[in-house]
Amino acid sequence: MQKFVLAVISCLLLTMAVGCVVPIYSADPDRRVQQLIYTSENLRLLLDEWERAWMLDHPDHMTPYRTHGGII
Repeated sequence: MQKFVLAVISCLLLTMAVGCVVPIYSADPDRRVQQLIYTSENLRLLLDEWERAWMLDHPDHMTPYRTHGGII
């Protein structure tokens, strides 16, 4: 009986240490980082805050072609 109880307790401890059978996050590193950002501390707007901090969300006033500044 002791061996049975010891086997049950060791199986319970082993299954608690192994983790979930199905992984919660994707295997793709880029997607996994995005999922971790969304789930960690509920920072869904982290990317928007990052762009705002580095001023990447402002419109670009540069033209893709050269313009003459004078009157033609």
